[in-house]
Amino acid sequence: MTVKRSRRKPQGARAREVQDRGGAVPSALAREEADDASPTLDDATAAPDPPAAAWAPRDPPAPGLHLVSTPLGHARDVTLRALDVLAGADMVAAEDTRTARRLMELHGIALRGRRLVAYHDRNGSKARPGLLKALKAGASVALISDAGTPLVSDPGWKLAREAIEAGLPVTAAPGASAAVTALTLSGLPADRFLFLGFLPARRAARRRDLAGVAQVRATLICYESPRRAAETLADMADALGPERPAALARELTKRFEEVRRAPLAELAEHAARTPPRGEVVLLAGPAPNAAADAEEVDALLVDALRSQGVRDAAAQVAEATGRPRREVYARALEMRGEGR
Repeated sequence: MTVKRSRRKPQGARAREVQDRGGAVPSALAREEADDASPTLDDATAAPDPPAAAWAPRDPPAPGLHLVSTPLGHARDVTLRALDVLAGADMVAAEDTRTARRLMELHGIALRGRRLVAYHDRNGSKARPGLLKALKAGASVALISDAGTPLVSDPGWKLAREAIEAGLPVTAAPGASAAVTALTLSGLPADRFLFLGFLPARRAARRRDLAGVAQVRATLICYESPRRAAETLADMADALGPERPAALARELTKRFEEVRRAPLAELAEHAARTPPRGEVVLLAGPAPNAAADAEEVDALLVDALRSQGVRDAAAQVAEATGRPRREVYARALEMRGEGR
């Protein structure tokens, strides 16, 4: 997801300045450094205290490409395995090397002369050959994005695809994902979901994409820029229905985390009045059941009434067809000869 870049000094910079002058690093300054602004680790309550010792990996990672998930915002939302890979890999490829250094410094991971290389949308075609060459030579390469799971709306998928095509080992150290985190907090059905990534910025293309998924029987998830959130929600309301249950999640795991839950039209109005800030995930509930015609209802009722009472049969058929329960119940009574 797109992030705001910090212009402040990297973590530890001011502390090193104090040490260079022969002074000790006060604990308050150390805590401030741990809280220093960063694209992904900017919550004062999230960052751990500066580590007392370097991270010692349990086992060195095997040769190959390691897709390492990193925190969305809360610095402790990183797995022990991810830290092991970052500490032991021969090379670390990062969407933003400043963010990577920030995460590694917070957890006591030193580069020790290892290469930390930038890999992002703009330089991917130039950076991939060198990374693939290292992988073919038997190196272990850790790939991380700014936040969350690599390859999910992230440029790393081309590197992973080419590594797989070359028969090179590719594995993952799984962890945080904004899409799944938002889904679990949304209150919407989570048994089936469709991730749409970033919808097109142009309205006509965005509305066309939304029309194409309007009847999908799964919760829809997309990432969006906060400045386009209100417009996209309004388009979702038009394409999917104003009363479709939905949610807007922002700043997940960070200090100002918020999840708004309401029908699409209401969410769109709220976003227009109070534009969201920070990282945004939009979700819409599954398409409702298409209403069945009378013949289909009758056929299902005949079958259901063979083994169930009128009330239970009507409830089952109403849920299966999307027809009003009262209407199906009345029809079931007629079929049983009890409605006359």
